[in-house]
Amino acid sequence: MNNRILETLEFEKVKQLVRQFVVTAQGTEELAKLVPINQQEKLTDWLAETEDGLKVQRLRGGIPIPKLENIRPHMKRIEIGADLNGLELAQVARVLSTTSELKRFFADLADSEIEFLRLYFWAEQLVTIPELNRRLKESIDEDGRVTDDASPELKIIRQNIRRSEQTVREQLDGIVRGKNAKYLSDTIITMRNDRYVIPVKQEYRGVFGGVVHDQSASGQTLFVEPKQIVELNNRLRQYQIAERNEIQRILSELSAELVPHRHEIIHNAYVIGKLDLMNAKARFGKELKAIVPAISVENHVILKQARHPLIDQEKVVANDISIGKEYQAIVITGPNTGGKTITLKTLGLLQLMGQSGLPIPVDEESQIGIFEEVFADIGDEQSIEQSLSTFSSHMTNTVDILAHVNEKSLVLFDELGAGTDPQEGAALAIAILDDLGKKSAYVMATTHYPELKVYGYNRANTINASMEFDVDTLSPTYRLLIGVPGRSNAFEISSRLGLDQSVINEAKQLMNDESQDLNEMIADLENRRKMAETEYLEMRHYVDEAQELYENLKEAYRYFFEEREKEIEKAKKKANELVSEAQENAEKIIADIRKMQQQVGQGNVKEHQLIDAKTKLANLHQEEQLKKNKVLKKAKEQKTLKPGDEVLVTTYGQRGTLLRKNGEQWQVEIGILKMNVSESELTPVAPQKEPKQRVIHAVRSESASHVSNQLDLRGKRYEEALSEVDQYLDSAILAGYPQVTIVHGKGTGALRQGITDYLKNHRSVKSFEFAPANQGGNGATIVKFK
Repeated sequence: MNNRILETLEFEKVKQLVRQFVVTAQGTEELAKLVPINQQEKLTDWLAETEDGLKVQRLRGGIPIPKLENIRPHMKRIEIGADLNGLELAQVARVLSTTSELKRFFADLADSEIEFLRLYFWAEQLVTIPELNRRLKESIDEDGRVTDDASPELKIIRQNIRRSEQTVREQLDGIVRGKNAKYLSDTIITMRNDRYVIPVKQEYRGVFGGVVHDQSASGQTLFVEPKQIVELNNRLRQYQIAERNEIQRILSELSAELVPHRHEIIHNAYVIGKLDLMNAKARFGKELKAIVPAISVENHVILKQARHPLIDQEKVVANDISIGKEYQAIVITGPNTGGKTITLKTLGLLQLMGQSGLPIPVDEESQIGIFEEVFADIGDEQSIEQSLSTFSSHMTNTVDILAHVNEKSLVLFDELGAGTDPQEGAALAIAILDDLGKKSAYVMATTHYPELKVYGYNRANTINASMEFDVDTLSPTYRLLIGVPGRSNAFEISSRLGLDQSVINEAKQLMNDESQDLNEMIADLENRRKMAETEYLEMRHYVDEAQELYENLKEAYRYFFEEREKEIEKAKKKANELVSEAQENAEKIIADIRKMQQQVGQGNVKEHQLIDAKTKLANLHQEEQLKKNKVLKKAKEQKTLKPGDEVLVTTYGQRGTLLRKNGEQWQVEIGILKMNVSESELTPVAPQKEPKQRVIHAVRSESASHVSNQLDLRGKRYEEALSEVDQYLDSAILAGYPQVTIVHGKGTGALRQGITDYLKNHRSVKSFEFAPANQGGNGATIVKFK
């Protein structure tokens, strides 16, 4: 990109705004090198980094980078064998500690599963050197002072220095505060030539002996080192020399330790500079309420509510600027002071900022192009920086532009063709625009010439534009009107300022008909535009309301389904817990029954034991919640039970009589049996007037309807089949069947043998035998009950 455009559009001033947010020397260097580029891949990376910076700024308040100095010269010095001083080592240590802090910061972002486009790419390049970092931190303070912990020798030396200084001061304090104080100019202890001395009056110089190190300007005071502390000062001085030598040794040692890691340290500083610039771009974007634009490879520039970054953001007027998709040339006509030049500069400067990876002050969904060059010929009284130009200088610049322009160039002309005869100037302007059109360049030009208003209608890929002017207030609004050519408001302004109407009418008659018709056409266009804009704003209001209602409904719909899924999952989880608990209890009960069945030597299982076991199984049933079912709730309230009532035990399909209630269960008499049954399994029934049969027949009449006289076990597993046989035989006995058939199939014979062994030990089985050949043979067993 040519340097002239950077100067003309004041790109350096934008970089100055960014520079105030840079905190490292390396970041300042990176910003200084920043210029617009036209490589799509590299520009995409730059904008992605800016997007990441804005995201970190929004989520974490920015990347935590402290102020860092430039350490590259330090690294070059140790490379050639030089030693660094304490301050230089402290600056290197600062880089290493910052690297460690940044690694932890990025690890936290990764743990939070926050995604970035380029941030992690730079984070992975940071290399921590923990041992060296620790050594520098414990040896060097941030101000460059070597600490006592730098070496055991230094610690001992400094302890000796402190003790010696204390001894010297105590000795001198005794002199200053004793009877000899009258010989002193002042009762203080000071230093001369790095040795402790006292101020002695000139006439008493011989009282203390020792060495005179200095005298006052008047000569009345001598700074004397008394003879009794000379030896103490000598010893102190020896310790100080030893300290200096030890410090020099430590600095040399630390400098040598940096040498193997110099490349990693320099690269860390480079990466931190990149991150610092990323941070600065984000803070600059936040300050300007800027966004990262999209890139249009077709060079379709769309800047929504674009604002010039160098104008006070509270005062600047935002404009929608677009070029490239429907038209490649915009001709802005109209009078001065309307904001044409600022609009021109806004387009050019925002394009340069975007191609430098900077956020630009526009609204969302804006996009920039990628131009190989941006040219401009801007210079008049309205420039941000005053620039005086003649027709010759303008034309020289224009010639140079035309020589280098191509289909990937953006050209900005301010007052094209100005500075010469209007008719010739207008003709030149049209010819220049035509030449740029042949080269397929993108052009925005401002002009005063009315001839160019017609040009916008007659040329392909060209559109007229103007800056709005409020005739009522006699001031420009600085709003860009695409598609509406500018018109002179001289008559309206003159009328409002009090010029006689007859003078204005005479002036209108002097204008040619074409100019008058053109102005009337433009006025009509402006009126229609304002009407359309009013209707658009009204419709926009209703559309926004509808959109808000739609979003609310969509959110409520989503919330409903999320809650429904949550409740279903809760119900499934609860159901699974109940099923698991019931299965555990059932397996325990079944195991107890099998244990009783296997204890053949201790007698057969009693009937009441089986009934108790079945009662336990029945009790595993979970009662349903009927609170919200009014019909079932009412029916349940009507089912009040009391001792003596006749009930139907639904688990067994038998009638019985209630004896007494035990907690949540009732003791029920069924024939000769008594058992405890849950209240939920009891249904009140009308008492029978007179039983016509024995109880066993009654049982059969109730149960036979749902108990088959044949059990088919084919395809069942061994354990499952035996459990089913056990339950089936109990139900058949209660149903009053004299015999039943168990179909087990032939197969391997394992199931058949298991059933045979089981039937041998069953207390209610009278006999059993294989079925006749025509009824299944040894694939079925006929069981007869006692």
